Amino acid sequence: MFDSLSDRLSGILDGLKRRGALKESDVTEALREVRVALLEADVALPVVKDFVAKVKEKAVGHQVLKSVTPGQQVIKIVNDELVAMLGSEASGINTVGVPPVVVLMVGLQGSGKTTSTAKIAKRLNEKERKKVLMASLDVRRPAAQEQLKILGEQIGVKTLPIIPGQMPVDIARRAMEAAKLQGYDVVMLDTAGRLHVDQALMAEVVAVRNATMPTETLLVADSLTGQDAVNVAKEFDAQVGITGVVLTRMDGDGRGGAALSMRAVTGKPIKLAGTGEKMDALEDFHPERVAGRILGMGDVVSLVEKAAETIEKEDAEKMAKKMAKGEFDLDDLRTQLQQMAKMGGMKGVLGMLPGLGKLKGAMNQPGIDDKVFKRQEAIISSMTAVERKKPQLINASRKKRIAAGSGTSVPDVNKLLKMHMQMAKMMKKMSQMGKKGRMPGLPGMGGMPGGLPPGFDKLFS
Repeated sequence: MFDSLSDRLSGILDGLKRRGALKESDVTEALREVRVALLEADVALPVVKDFVAKVKEKAVGHQVLKSVTPGQQVIKIVNDELVAMLGSEASGINTVGVPPVVVLMVGLQGSGKTTSTAKIAKRLNEKERKKVLMASLDVRRPAAQEQLKILGEQIGVKTLPIIPGQMPVDIARRAMEAAKLQGYDVVMLDTAGRLHVDQALMAEVVAVRNATMPTETLLVADSLTGQDAVNVAKEFDAQVGITGVVLTRMDGDGRGGAALSMRAVTGKPIKLAGTGEKMDALEDFHPERVAGRILGMGDVVSLVEKAAETIEKEDAEKMAKKMAKGEFDLDDLRTQLQQMAKMGGMKGVLGMLPGLGKLKGAMNQPGIDDKVFKRQEAIISSMTAVERKKPQLINASRKKRIAAGSGTSVPDVNKLLKMHMQMAKMMKKMSQMGKKGRMPGLPGMGGMPGGLPPGFDKLFS
């Protein structure tokens, strides 16, 4: 998400930083380019005009132009206005109220409502310990109700039993009665997709809303919708009254204008963002973190949170002890590769590290993607336990056997061993410096030259 916009804005603002002293004409020219970049990213024209006007008003002031670091000051203003445009602070799902609290899901056909319903239900169940009941009100799309039932079985959340021929409002009332009788905390109502211009269908969802009085009415919107997303959001808000937005396919759109426009146009917060097909691929939408990613400043907080969720505490402690001793074998490397995959792969991690966002472009080149990590893992898995502990034992004949067993080539095995050797050396060096009471900066995070951790470049060379 935001890849192309991030590249454009980073380039424009880097140019300002390099100029030293700024004139008003410099800022005006840069903002003209920012305007074009936002429009190309599918941000709505009124939103772009308002954004540029606010930035210009603050950026051409005497204090900025005469500042010691005017370029940095302008970047801060752009960042602050981006955060304001996106909603200033994170806003989670509101489940406060007399149970059962109702969450009504609305949106266009194919926007991802059913999957998002299941993702949110799983999240409420696991993270907030809520007892959730899901009900499908979609009587139009074939097998829509069965789809929600199957997803419910996958995530361990109950769904309302299906009664063929029942209408949406009746299903909603039945869901409410069942939830009250069985002590549910939250009822998730998944409505059928509808065009915002179809008055009959919009009246139907209004009737469901009136019958259930939802605490949350969430508009599920596809990030790929582009400019039309603004009209959709406006109409749903005007006719149904939404309380927030859930953006889907945030991992698939390089532009991201829909996200920037929706909050600004409706005034309603973007609450969650779907970042993949898996049931746990759902993130809180943090405006200040998203702004940081757009401007290439990274998002270390989200990276740490993601790491905390995906990395087992025991594994982390074990690894820390080994690193303190300067030990790093191929089993450790395999664990690192698996953790990288869980955290969204190399591209996802790079986008969250300050100053490394631009390296994501390298991942788009032919033959360079996260499949490389799977091949590396396959190579390690083809080794014996002894070979993984003592890589120095791996001679030419063993390399041939490992390559054949993993479906790779001997040069691939050599690359992996070279990468491991470099990383092992670095771990040893870090442990020695730690014993002397000084630790080097983390590779790729400003402490060392070269950007990525040592050896990772060998994955792709």
